[in-house]
Amino acid sequence: MNELLHKELTNKIINCYYTVYNTLGYGFLEKVYENSLMIELNKQGIRAEKQKPIKVYYDDELVGEYFADIIVEDTIIIELKAAEFLIEEHELQLINYLKATDKEIGLLLNFGKKPEFKRKIFTNDRKK
Repeated sequence: MNELLHKELTNKIINCYYTVYNTLGYGFLEKVYENSLMIELNKQGIRAEKQKPIKVYYDDELVGEYFADIIVEDTIIIELKAAEFLIEEHELQLINYLKATDKEIGLLLNFGKKPEFKRKIFTNDRKK
């Protein structure tokens, strides 16, 4: 795969993330960053929904429900953190969200002491 999946949209989201980070800095709750990122995404003409439910099924039965912080253009899941640094559990949480949906790209955005992000891919051909 020479070209990154949804590269242009991913880059726009990351630019919005840095705009919010550079404006607010470190130390707020995740909800403040979520609301601010929604404003910035909307300013850039990017359609986004926050706290969108993700249903998890096992053997065709509903076994749980999570809420994605933000889903962009019905294509990319954004998981926000306001932690000192990202840890493996944060990444695994995002991968599980990707597994439970038809979304293939996830961005983990951390508003920590230093800005930090991870891009995760879980393609649909690897699901079920």
